[in-house]
Amino acid sequence: MNWSRGYPSAEMASAPNQAPALGAYCSLAELIEQRHPASKLDLGQRKRALSLLSGPNKTNFRGRGIDFEEVRAYQPGDDIRTIDWRVTARTGSAYTKLFREERERQVLVCVDQRTSMFFGSRTCCKSVLAARLGALLSWAALQRGDRLGGLVFSEQEHHEIRPRRSRRSVLGLLNALTAMNNALPLAAPAQPQGFVDMLVELRRIARPGSALFLVSDFRGALENGALEQLYQLARHLEITALHCSDPLEQALPDAGRYAVTDGESRVQLFTGDPRLRSSFAEQFSERLNTLRHSLGKLGIPLIEASTADPPLGILQAYYAGGGRR
Repeated sequence: MNWSRGYPSAEMASAPNQAPALGAYCSLAELIEQRHPASKLDLGQRKRALSLLSGPNKTNFRGRGIDFEEVRAYQPGDDIRTIDWRVTARTGSAYTKLFREERERQVLVCVDQRTSMFFGSRTCCKSVLAARLGALLSWAALQRGDRLGGLVFSEQEHHEIRPRRSRRSVLGLLNALTAMNNALPLAAPAQPQGFVDMLVELRRIARPGSALFLVSDFRGALENGALEQLYQLARHLEITALHCSDPLEQALPDAGRYAVTDGESRVQLFTGDPRLRSSFAEQFSERLNTLRHSLGKLGIPLIEASTADPPLGILQAYYAGGGRR
């Protein structure tokens, strides 16, 4: 595979917004350029399909997405749940409460740049896909007037960006993303930071009522108390999970012999065994279904993001906006 360090080939550069991400690494310039396609997204317009991804379970999140504005006389068609019973009892006539959307909220974008993300078989590595998704979400949040903050993490370190309604916050997140992305692959530390460690950090920095976008391959999300940490986060945050995967993780390539390496050793893999092919696909499907079910119990929708798909298209399926600039 002929990969450059994150720059598109000439044949794909003509339609960058509709093309998958490219390369083993991303560049800061590429992530900054995502501010233009991000104008096609509106993070305040969560489509019904997104809520359905979390299944029949209701989230524990009780955010402050709306602010009370005034009380007026009840009119036919008003939601009876908004009736102000105290005013109604005092006046003898039905009155209802009016609310307005909170204009500004805190949005946290958390992006996984661990070594498990440094894998890709077609267009890009999962780490590059995650970086592109993180950049699009960050620019979309800023353009909506939200306060943007985030966390970028690997096995060796994490970088926190404090929420602000400023381009500096976005650029700080993109700089951290680029630095950690270009440092891959990492040498295994003596005490690597796991998925649960990242969640502990999020609990420390996340403010109740915030929207959290978690972009990862979710390695370790079902282990070592991670689900308990997610439960505590979901009690106070509106969490959306974006699961990054690669087609080669879902199914083995066509039957044949392939040279496989982890960067240190090299072995031959024979993919012609039907039982091996079936078992490989089943293991991926079972793990994804378990993850979806576990997150669904917490009211957390899971968006699937493949390295073979355009990052913008993945988000537009749920956050299509009006294309404002």
